Amino acid sequence: MDGEELLKKYEVGQRDFTGIVLCEVNLNRANLPQANFSRAILSLTNLSGANLSGANLSEAKLNVARLSSTNLVGAKLNGAILNVANMIRADLTNAELIDATLIRAELIRADMSYANLTRANFTEADLREATLRQAKLEQADLTGARLRGSNLKFANLESANLQRSDLSRADLRGSCLSNAELRQANLSQANLSGADLRGANLRWADLSGANLTGADLDDARLSGANLYGANLYHANLLNGVLVHADLTQANLIQADWAGAELTGSSLTGAKLYGVSRFGLKAKDITCDWVDMSPNGDRSKVLCFTPEESQKFFNATPPTVQIIVDRPLAPDSFMALASTYRLIWEQYPSINLPPNIEVNHRRTILSFQVESDRELFTTAYVVIIPFKDAKMLQKNIVKIIGGIQNKKNKNLDVRTSNKVTKIGVSLKKIIDGLQEIKKKNKAKLFLSEDIFFEGNTTIQMANSSGKKLTVYQHPNFGRNLVNLAEINSASAIMPSSPNYLTAIPPLNEGVSFIKNFQESYQ
Repeated sequence: MDGEELLKKYEVGQRDFTGIVLCEVNLNRANLPQANFSRAILSLTNLSGANLSGANLSEAKLNVARLSSTNLVGAKLNGAILNVANMIRADLTNAELIDATLIRAELIRADMSYANLTRANFTEADLREATLRQAKLEQADLTGARLRGSNLKFANLESANLQRSDLSRADLRGSCLSNAELRQANLSQANLSGADLRGANLRWADLSGANLTGADLDDARLSGANLYGANLYHANLLNGVLVHADLTQANLIQADWAGAELTGSSLTGAKLYGVSRFGLKAKDITCDWVDMSPNGDRSKVLCFTPEESQKFFNATPPTVQIIVDRPLAPDSFMALASTYRLIWEQYPSINLPPNIEVNHRRTILSFQVESDRELFTTAYVVIIPFKDAKMLQKNIVKIIGGIQNKKNKNLDVRTSNKVTKIGVSLKKIIDGLQEIKKKNKAKLFLSEDIFFEGNTTIQMANSSGKKLTVYQHPNFGRNLVNLAEINSASAIMPSSPNYLTAIPPLNEGVSFIKNFQESYQ
């Protein structure tokens, strides 16, 4: 059958051309909507400008076929072979190409919006400026494909292989690239704002100048990636691997990268306002300066020596710990949660619940704070529900007051200023607590649960890793033995609520505060 005969049969109503062999035939601009060419052999056939909307070309062979500007809207090409086919400007909107093979096919400016391209093979295909808006590309093979300037907005590329592909200047806003293979891909100047890149492999990828605003890169692998000047504003980089990555002048404002691996990376000129420096792995980084200004306009620049940069990026989270000499039972937990909710209502700056570690003997409540200077005020507040509250609070006041009054030539100006700021914040907390008491609201912070009667130890750890015990009940730990068997009364430490344990030596307090790192927010 030749092309002319096929057209005549179509005109008289025949639609089924299953398995037809029609190579090198000219069907330019042919009108064949809804035709069935499944398993047909149409290699080298000229179908340029033809109307094949809704046609069935499943498992058809169209190697080196000419399909430029062809209407394939809603067509079925599942399992079709289109290697080296010319599909420039073809319209494949809503088409199905599941498991289709398009190796080195030309799809420049083709429209594949909403198409189902699951597991399709586009190895080294030319998709420059193609439209793949909301296309389904799960597990598709786009190795070495050219997608420069293409539109992949909201496309699903989950687990797709895009190794060595060119996606420069591509629009990938809101796209799903979770677990995608993007090694050595070129994503320079690409728009990936709001994209899902969880678990994606971006090793050695070029993301220079890319827009990753609000992108989710949780557990993404970015070792050796080029992120020079990339916009990662509000991005999620939790547990990301950025070993030897280039983040020079990258915008990381409000990004979350807790647990990220930054060993050997370059961060010179990075914008870091609102970024936590805690919980990072950042050995051997290169960073001469960072921009800490809220707008990234370099109005607040920090310059570093190599030693200072290591200290800046390897800070530990400032933490207040309350160690209670009792296990936390379910009823006690409910009382604790209720009590701290009331505290947060009065002190909104204490905005995170504690991490709780419980064993059969003790309970450890850990409160992580944003900056070192919040440690003393946080400790003063979070102890409120416990029997030992007054004793700890007295200790804190004595520590800060003692350092402020101490005539110590070794108390440098910077440390003195830190102590003064702590004193001012502490006074506000104390005055606020007095106001609550005047309004008879103090009882809101008291619980009759036996858990809160437990003896406590309160420790603080600053961002330099230095610790300070600010209070320990004299009988702490002694409830672990049978006190009735101890004959000597002198062996039991005094437990009167008026008993005040010795405060730590002032030089320890000075050293602890001296090691505070500045809050740059």
